[in-house]
Amino acid sequence: MNPTVSASPAVSASPAVSASPAVTGPVIVTGTDTGVGKTIVTAALTAVAKARRLRVAVLKPAQTGMAPGSTEETDVETVIRLAQPHDAVTLASFPDPLAPATAARVAGRPAVALDDVIAAVHGLAAVNDLVLVEGAGGLLVPMGVDGWTVADLAGAVGASLVVVVRAGLGTLNHTALTLEALDRRRLTAVVVIGAWPARPELVHRTNLADLPGTLAGVVPEGVGAWTPTAFRAAAPTWLTPALHGSATAFDDR
Repeated sequence: MNPTVSASPAVSASPAVSASPAVTGPVIVTGTDTGVGKTIVTAALTAVAKARRLRVAVLKPAQTGMAPGSTEETDVETVIRLAQPHDAVTLASFPDPLAPATAARVAGRPAVALDDVIAAVHGLAAVNDLVLVEGAGGLLVPMGVDGWTVADLAGAVGASLVVVVRAGLGTLNHTALTLEALDRRRLTAVVVIGAWPARPELVHRTNLADLPGTLAGVVPEGVGAWTPTAFRAAAPTWLTPALHGSATAFDDR
């Protein structure tokens, strides 16, 4: 079943929807916080781009929160299960659920160097049409050596960004702060709601209308548990043409 994003007929929910040309090259998937749906959005981006016959690579600079012997999927494993990218790479993994630079220090392991991530992005870009880099937590989380962030990475490789945001209370402020930080760095971004509730309340509907930035996607909650076939078939309806999808609006559907 393919759930749709709905808004109350009493609410005019017509956010600015992206009409930009579809992205190629490196794209960084970041968020306003941890647990906002970055991995599922990365999988959706992968599925939709593949449906457009693009060769897609997914790069995770640092995976945290994976204790030895854990049977839980890593972020890259989730993307592989749902969308089967052509290439999928995790550069480092740390057991504690902390910011990557902190997790490396606590584990007594080398942190990830920005130059190594830049080299990995360039290497994957040489053989793929689209490289998706999934960050950890929010935009300014310390990722590795000398506290580099995904904002630093975006500037270094000329990447655009997808900012994954929550649907509920607090998202307007968190989204505005993230977009302001990107604008100050002259980095371009679009916004995707990472988990739209099956039964949206007034706060979700009004946030859909009031969300700052350019909305380029609304992903329903729970789709990570769908079969890969259902996920890939529905993914284009969640994203606008700027992200290779088919959605043109997210209102009163």
